[in-house]
Amino acid sequence: MCKLFDKEKGPGRLMKKGLTLILVGHINFILGAIVHGNVLRHISKPNQQVTTEYTVANIISVTSGLLSIAAGIIAIVVSRNLHVIKLQIGLLITSFLNALLSAACCTGLLLAIGVTVAHNGQGLMQGCNSTVPINARSPISAQCPFDTTRIYDTTLALWIPCAILSAAEVGLSIWCFIVGLALRGLAPCGQNYIKEQLEDEVAATGHSQHLIAQPTFPDV
Repeated sequence: MCKLFDKEKGPGRLMKKGLTLILVGHINFILGAIVHGNVLRHISKPNQQVTTEYTVANIISVTSGLLSIAAGIIAIVVSRNLHVIKLQIGLLITSFLNALLSAACCTGLLLAIGVTVAHNGQGLMQGCNSTVPINARSPISAQCPFDTTRIYDTTLALWIPCAILSAAEVGLSIWCFIVGLALRGLAPCGQNYIKEQLEDEVAATGHSQHLIAQPTFPDV
């Protein structure tokens, strides 16, 4: 990983990863909002009983999308200002937190998908006025305050892409985190990699500016 990031091609790659994070984060946020708006808002508090696995997974999914957008923006800014220490630390913190949150999001969505499939979507029908558990795949004569048409297929069709995008966010965030380590000269990239190159560049730039700033006197 460290060898793939250098002073010439590294900034461009970091910018591409940042743009990808922003795109993936937007899509994940939109999908999570659609799931909540069309499905989970009806079952989040049926009869004052919170459907925990669905609500938590959806909240984490939306939050992960927003944090991915923020991490992507910081990655783009860092790609244009590699030598700024505050931006390097910001990249480390946001990418690390986003990797953890995206991993939790992916795990939660996989759990929600597993629970939904295992119980034939009965959890999706908890908002219906029925004392008998209703199969979401065949909600015949179900008295529900919402449209039950294809609720099972729609939810899974949105959750599965969200889980895949969350896994992509994890990979991109880990890549940005390792780049942040490289910029700070920390393990696994060692103390003498890109950090020294940037320090030499800054020193050379400062020396050039110092020479230009020196006053010149005409010959007498």
